[in-house]
Amino acid sequence: MTPEQHSVGGAHFAFTDRWGGVSAVPYEELNLGGAVGDDPAAVLANRARAARSLGLEPDRVVWMNQVHGRDVAVVEEPWGAGAQIPAVDAVVTARRGLALAVLTADCTPVLLADPVAGVAGAAHAGRPGLVAGVVPAAVAEMVALGAEPERITARTGPAVCGRCYEVPAEMREAVAEAVPAARAETRWGTPAVDVVAGVHAQLAEAGVVDISGSGFCTLESRDHFSYRRDRVTGRLAGYVWLD
Repeated sequence: MTPEQHSVGGAHFAFTDRWGGVSAVPYEELNLGGAVGDDPAAVLANRARAARSLGLEPDRVVWMNQVHGRDVAVVEEPWGAGAQIPAVDAVVTARRGLALAVLTADCTPVLLADPVAGVAGAAHAGRPGLVAGVVPAAVAEMVALGAEPERITARTGPAVCGRCYEVPAEMREAVAEAVPAARAETRWGTPAVDVVAGVHAQLAEAGVVDISGSGFCTLESRDHFSYRRDRVTGRLAGYVWLD
């Protein structure tokens, strides 16, 4: 596993690829998603490997039950053993050392941190979440905890790009009505949605200045899981935490 990792002023951001785990076909190898049909023991082993490769304790990582909505949970500790994980698409925390994780396989993983305030956030932004405004909602919850938008560093990870995310024309127009920056066209000239561009535009509108993306298109890259390409597949993870 060679995670894409960055650190800024005590804030750490990491995105996994698909390699270095124990899952079998079609989830090979580092599937971190627990609800895609993979062997639960393999998923737990993969999550432990991924966390330790980043210098994290596996039981100090907060996961979500992602549902393509805009709800945000404020967390102070990992969910307890056997606890029901809430159905949210963003988590934020003011607890340093607590890692937040987001699962994706074409959707856009969004990692956020204000190291001065000691506030971090992670969001899952697919097309529905983009339109619903999950990323602005996560920023707003971070601000409520003391973060300032201009101090937030935002990193988006591997996701399907606007040149590959083909959709019906009516769907593109509906998304563009809510988020104009997401209007796109495929390389072959058909209607498309660029979720990453839409997320970046929402972050800028919320006052975030330091915004950058991974550059990997999951559908084009065989080093990453892609639901649109393979249907039955694993999940990547993005992690954010503060020293």
